Amino acid sequence: MSALGAAGSLFRPLGAAAEEEEEEAAGEAQEPQPPAEIESLCMACLSRGVTRLLLTRIPFFREVIVSSFACGTCGWANAEIQSAGRIQDRGVRYTLAVRTQQDLNREVVKTDCATARIPELEFEIPAFSQKGALTTIEGIIDRAIVGLEQDQPARKETDPGVAGQIDEFILRLKHLKEVEKAFTFVLDDPSGNSFVENPHAPRRDEGLVVAHYKRSAQQAAMLGIQEDESDEKSVEPADDLRNEVLQFNTNCPECNAPAETNMKLVQIPHFKEVIIMATNCEACGHRTNEVKSGGAIEPLGTKITLHVTDLSDMTRDLLKSETCGVEIPELEFELGMGALGGKFTTLEGLLKDIQTLVEKNPFTLGDSCTPGRAEKLSVFSRKLQQILDGQLCVHFVMDDPAGNSYLQNVYAPEEDPELCVEHYERSFEQNEELGLNDMKTEDYETEKASSEQ
Repeated sequence: MSALGAAGSLFRPLGAAAEEEEEEAAGEAQEPQPPAEIESLCMACLSRGVTRLLLTRIPFFREVIVSSFACGTCGWANAEIQSAGRIQDRGVRYTLAVRTQQDLNREVVKTDCATARIPELEFEIPAFSQKGALTTIEGIIDRAIVGLEQDQPARKETDPGVAGQIDEFILRLKHLKEVEKAFTFVLDDPSGNSFVENPHAPRRDEGLVVAHYKRSAQQAAMLGIQEDESDEKSVEPADDLRNEVLQFNTNCPECNAPAETNMKLVQIPHFKEVIIMATNCEACGHRTNEVKSGGAIEPLGTKITLHVTDLSDMTRDLLKSETCGVEIPELEFELGMGALGGKFTTLEGLLKDIQTLVEKNPFTLGDSCTPGRAEKLSVFSRKLQQILDGQLCVHFVMDDPAGNSYLQNVYAPEEDPELCVEHYERSFEQNEELGLNDMKTEDYETEKASSEQ
């Protein structure tokens, strides 16, 4: 219990972190938290070793637990990483086309519930078959090779045929590291806590596709959670919801303490109704807000392009839904759908959120960041600040396949000369991400009756 208490104290409240920043600004240097050390049993030689636990917050990944074990008797060592934060609302799937040796060096955060696949070899590392790790794509392949080679000597004695097939497969895995031919690496994490590095950040990575999806019932059961089944409960009329702020109990996403979430139905002029949700934690002071669309998916997607020419454009209200992507062509910057969540803010507020997201990316800080990448991010931050100061004219593009995003027209109901709104037919891939391809809303009862007969 004492060890757990000591480890729990390493998660510092947000208010305490703010006080420490003020002290550092006044010249009072703060020493980093040392890792907790726990004496534990070595599973190799059954002697006593030391396990070190470091509980820390990494920007973009929330809390993680970095643990390592070392045995002074036999020299055996082990290291792993686990997510200490909550399970995300949606799962995530990374699909990377590995074409060069540099792609093998991409850093990867793989949780224990993530599945890694290489379709060309029909190779899969199932969920919960390995511990979580902070590694590279080459490291994942090496780890798989070591696991396959582990029992080969005994297998060659008992079943030479199977051992020969495994040797051939190990050889194919080793050839992958030479990248003589391009292959695909897929990392699928229902918890949403895995990550594959984009070395071209903040620009778009043409070889990496990131997709966020809703978990299935089987995936939710695998994670030990239960999907909300309260859809059939009756709700109050919409007129009452517009005039009332609803409250319900939740847990703080930072410290997991009980907190209250406020929910309000709001009508946006010249657009539609949205649901604004705000959470305020009294334990750690953390505040968060999120916007959900109050309507259905529109028949057509929407692409909104604003030519930013004046500082006054920063005050335009905007609604960015969860399915909306953001692009600034002049900076070669693209923010995929699902990033930053839904937001109801101003153009200035969204640009500042993007600036914070780029600057606090863990792979752009410390030893993980190369000098060239740091310089590119520094140039990008300066240009973004010039946009915020009204010194740089750019085109700001919001592309929402669901059609539920909005950017204020300051000349309404007249046309805005700097604002262009386009409606377009969604592609098959966009419908697939929104879950529309498998949705049948006509004659489904007739089809069900015929299948039963």
